[in-house]
Formats: sequence, structure tokens, C-alpha cells
Amino acid sequence: MSDADRLARGALSRLTEPGDPRIAGLVAQVGAVKLLEALSDPAQPTDAARDVASRLHALDAGADLAHAARLGLRYVVPGDSEWPRQLDDLMHSAALDHRGGPPLGLWVKGPTRLDQLSRAVAVVGSRSATTYGTEVAAGIAATLVRAGHPVVSGAAFGIDQAAHRGALGVDGSDIAVLACGADRAYPTAHRDLLDHLGRTSAVIAEVSPGCAPTRGRFLSRNRLIAALTCGTVVVEAAARSGALNTASWTIRLNRHLMGVPGPVTSAQSQGVHELIRSGAATLVTHGEHVLELVGEVGTHLATPPRAETRSRDGLPPRDARVLDAVPFASPASVVSIAATAGLALLDVQAALRRLDHRGLVELAEGGWRLTPAANT
Repeated sequence: MSDADRLARGALSRLTEPGDPRIAGLVAQVGAVKLLEALSDPAQPTDAARDVASRLHALDAGADLAHAARLGLRYVVPGDSEWPRQLDDLMHSAALDHRGGPPLGLWVKGPTRLDQLSRAVAVVGSRSATTYGTEVAAGIAATLVRAGHPVVSGAAFGIDQAAHRGALGVDGSDIAVLACGADRAYPTAHRDLLDHLGRTSAVIAEVSPGCAPTRGRFLSRNRLIAALTCGTVVVEAAARSGALNTASWTIRLNRHLMGVPGPVTSAQSQGVHELIRSGAATLVTHGEHVLELVGEVGTHLATPPRAETRSRDGLPPRDARVLDAVPFASPASVVSIAATAGLALLDVQAALRRLDHRGLVELAEGGWRLTPAANT
């Protein structure tokens, strides 16, 4: 990628809001350099176009890149060896809330390369999370990174914070995607977390260093979380949760969408329940379920839950029928047991011997009765 293209993309990113599908489409058609030249021409026919040219003239993308380098940030653009190619799928996805298209470039702080995120999984959810939600999110994140899947989230309060904590707890690859500049800490309470990720993993932003977060930028950020990863797990999301926007992008990009159910009375889980009920999301309850979906075919197959094996399990049908006819308290004769079971006397006698050998019945004064082992 040429320096001119990198500078042009940096300038255009300062000019527009992230996720502007018009800019993404024009860059794809004519290239960033030619688009910048066309927009920078002061001889524009309209006042709006002349205003854009004036703003571009005041920008210094080279200074932005130099300032970012001093802060320890790098600007990764399409064509770089580090560029995550899965982001290019955004070009072929329909816009959502007037946002779409791949980013012009990404500002990155941290040693993790973006081209190593093809197996990453997003874990997102409510900011006002419950203890149940944070515990599940942390457990899923820890299981994922142990299996070699980087975890991506948005560094917000609640589920995002729990996902980052779970990944860091097992020293896994943990990526934060921000709605502000990668040099800023938002929320400020997570400054230590973001500083740590910037040293050990990666902090990613689409907007230039120094930019503040806005409501619209959070929505643009969500498309990146969905596009960078091979699947998204939603843990607790209310009916109007921003995590549902990430889920919508996941569906548009044909990635795996998974939802963790909560109590049916929980407002924080209403959005997740609707995703599952409509068939948009696959129900998952722990990390092994997630790995079964996002892992290679035939690997990480989740074991279905099984009840504890009991002493009656595996009995032949005739023996089970006889056992059901044997009383627990008062011993019964073979004749009485045979009548209750509806079987021949000789068959019942043979069955009782087999059951006695298993320790399920015992011969007492007056007949046969169940042992305590028969009820375990």
C-alpha cells in the first residue's frame, strides 16, 4: 500500500463519520487518492462541496500518523499484510442504520496482528449485567481463549468487561474495539484495562486518535466487532440493547450468532430470548457449546448432559418388571410378586436370583423385599 493511499485514507477518515457507506463505495470505485483529490478541489459547484474542500485543506494526515506513532499506534489499511481480510465482507453486506462498508483503516495499539483474528469470537451484551450474566460471559471467554480463539469485545461495563476479564484470567488473546480514538480510555474507569490490552494484545479504533465517542460511533463500532470475528455470543441484552445491533450485523455477515438464555422474567435477557425464539441465534449455555459451532468440523463436540447412572439402569425388561413388583417395607412371597408382575412363577424366581446378585433385593423372613440400593 502506497504512502499516498495511507495518507488519503487518514484524511478521509477525519472528514467523515465512521461507517459512511457512500465514502466506502466511492473509495472502492475510484480509490482513496483520487477521491481525496476530487473532494479537495476548491472549484466546487456547491457551497457544501466547497466546505468539504476547505475542511480537507485544513487537515494534515501526515501529522496525524506521526502523532499516532509517538503514542504507539499504527494505522493499518487494506493492502497491508496485517489487514484482516474478513472485514472486506462488509462491502457486500447491506447497510444497517445508514452505516456500512469496510473501514478506511484501523488504528491499532498493541502487539497482536489483525490478520491473526480470523478465529476470534465476539462476546457482547448488556452494560447493566447481572451477576449471572457476568459469570457466564467470563466463563465462555476463558474457554474460548484456552482453545486458541481470541476474544473480541467493546470494553464497556457489564458483559464486555466480564468477557475481557475472563480472557485475561487465562492469559489469552483479548481484543477491545472502541468507539473513540485508540489512545483514549472509554469508559475512563477502564483505563487500566485498556492500557494493559494495549501492551499485551490490541486496542482497535476506526476513528482517529483523540476522537471522542458518540452514540453513532458505537453503532459503527458494532459492525467491526461482528466483521472481525467468526461468531458473536450475546450474553444478556434488553429489548433495546446495543448488543442487538452487533447481532444484526452478525446475521448480515453470515457469521455464527449465539445467545445465552436467562430467566424468562429478566428484562436484561428479553432481546436474547427473542433472537433464540426467532431462530436467528443458536442457544448456548457454556464455552463448549460455542466451540462446537465456531471450531473446525468434528472438533470440540459438546457432550450432551447425562443424569447420574442409577442401579436400575441397564436391567433387562423382565428383571425391571419383577423389581417394580417387589415391595420395600413388608416382604412378599414369590407367588405374590409373580401375580403383581404378571409373569410366570419360574421366570420370577430366576429374575429374583439375578436381582439378588446385583444387591437390589434380599430374602427376608416372609419373602422378598427391596434393598436400599434399589432406590439409588
